[in-house]
Amino acid sequence: MNIRPALARVSAVAALALLLSSCSGSDGDSGAAADAAEQTSPLSKYLDALYGGDLSPEEQERRFAEEQERTEELIAGCMQEQGFEYTPNTQSAGFVSYEDVEWEPDDRDWVSQYGYGAVTSPYTEQPAPEEEFVDPNADYVAGLSESEQTAFYEALSGPMPDEEDLAEDGSYEYDWTTAGCQGAAQHEVAGEDLSQSEEFASLFAAIDELYTNMPTWPGMAELDAEWAACMDAAGHGGHATQVDAQNSVYDDLNAVYEDVAMSEDGTSTGEPDQAALDALAEREVELALADLGCREETDYRDRSTEITHEVEEQFIDDHRAELDALVAAAERD
Repeated sequence: MNIRPALARVSAVAALALLLSSCSGSDGDSGAAADAAEQTSPLSKYLDALYGGDLSPEEQERRFAEEQERTEELIAGCMQEQGFEYTPNTQSAGFVSYEDVEWEPDDRDWVSQYGYGAVTSPYTEQPAPEEEFVDPNADYVAGLSESEQTAFYEALSGPMPDEEDLAEDGSYEYDWTTAGCQGAAQHEVAGEDLSQSEEFASLFAAIDELYTNMPTWPGMAELDAEWAACMDAAGHGGHATQVDAQNSVYDDLNAVYEDVAMSEDGTSTGEPDQAALDALAEREVELALADLGCREETDYRDRSTEITHEVEEQFIDDHRAELDALVAAAERD
């Protein structure tokens, strides 16, 4: 069975990050490096310190391995206190490096193959890990009675959420204090998520509001209007912003996975309709190519970058003390 989780619609900040991170590379290595430095979002320099974006892939992998080993040791100790055996799982399958994967939404050949990277992308084409994951606790759990297994998993990751705790889409708000030994261990090793802390709540609310209001940034409405007019002339109208075009694909993709294929006996196979996926992939490429053409025609990337730099620099000036405190707190952790 292959049930695919719902795909998130592209937020304004995520779409902007894609625009700012893509480099043509046509000027050689030194030119591409200079271009990448120029396109770096001013605000991302602060947020990278929070999320580890300033680390190299090797440093990220090393930190992940160290944190995983410590977390598993704590889980094992906690589970022993609960009366269960637990073998720490230190397999590295949880960390996946996409260092060599190219994400090039401004390259016509790339867009001709992947569109926005929704239905297919270079990430989904990565080979499966050479070593298959093996749960070191599988044999032990299999030897427990059904009630003991239930108790084991509740001790490990907490009880299943009650129906009243679920949102309409089936999701629920994670709380490490009710997530068993795993939640406690992960919290101790990783520390507090500063983006969810009371100390920085007002700062992150301001950041969220900043990007939510991106269409109203000085010059952005005019740029989007030019882009939308170009898309309409190209036969792909109905999208007020560039993000709207991408989201239309993700919305359709989610609909395909919600309407999974049915077997002859009327039961769900858990597999999406391949013909529907193929048709959507074709539409995605056509739309993304038109989008790319209109971005090129309106100089969308450079103009949006300039607008973003001005807006973010002003935001940094207005919130510098809070941002410096955030970086300091991240470095302490």
